[in-house]
Amino acid sequence: MSLRFGIHTGQQYCQFSELLELWKNAEDLGYDWASVFDHFIPIFAPPEGPCFEGLTALAALAQATQRLTCGIIVTGVTYRNPVLLAKSAVTIDHISGGRMELGIGAAWHDIEHDQYGFDFPSVGTRMDMLEEASHIVQALFKEDRPSFQGKHFKISDALFLPKPVQRTIPLWIGGGGEKRTLKAVARYADGWNYFMTTPEEYRHKLNVLQEHCRNEKREPGTIRQGMIVRAVLDQNVEAPDDKTFVGSSQEFVKKLIPYRDMGVKDFLLLARPPADKTTLEAFINRVATALR
Repeated sequence: MSLRFGIHTGQQYCQFSELLELWKNAEDLGYDWASVFDHFIPIFAPPEGPCFEGLTALAALAQATQRLTCGIIVTGVTYRNPVLLAKSAVTIDHISGGRMELGIGAAWHDIEHDQYGFDFPSVGTRMDMLEEASHIVQALFKEDRPSFQGKHFKISDALFLPKPVQRTIPLWIGGGGEKRTLKAVARYADGWNYFMTTPEEYRHKLNVLQEHCRNEKREPGTIRQGMIVRAVLDQNVEAPDDKTFVGSSQEFVKKLIPYRDMGVKDFLLLARPPADKTTLEAFINRVATALR
């Protein structure tokens, strides 16, 4: 598996034109892929601001680009029926000519559920929903007339055409819950996405995932590892928060090498409009080049 470098864009507090400019800029710079998030209200920011819906935004961005892999990290199982989600993903796969990658998760942003009337059950129930949805989505992508009867979702001899342009749409599961989330990754996912943490914590999570893989009789190396990173590179500014690296590209390379050596293949730079062009250029031209 070769390394890929991308951007992860939260489509909040921006105009769509700014989001489109960011994606086109990333493609022009040589990035491998870009993703949006799946929220209806801004996260990690004051909620009283604009936030575009993820899948429709992704369809427009897929149409406007030529080469970028188009992802969504990650959709919330509490407000995305898995059949409708799979149909949306396949539609975007055709719009993009086979560049779609689909992320799915158990959902967490309770304010969205409270304000919009979505049920927000216990984490155990949401994990049950995630496993059922993952099974259904994979079956619809790959099988002719799948059936499945779960507690929360079901399909019966389901027609599902067209199939993906790709052999199948890669399914990513995001999160680090050790009992259920990483077990679901081992059972269903093509990729595991996690935010950058300490090398020690990441190694622990990876060990847990590998143990789940052994229990599922699956080779851990068949699961692609992705990580979202936050950085402001090659600029003399103060850190916006305690999770964002601020410093030189060379220093950031040193920070990322342990994760590359632990198997991370996709590094996604958190990049929200308006674009930080200095960091965008440094990440792909200096950081990516050194890690490759």
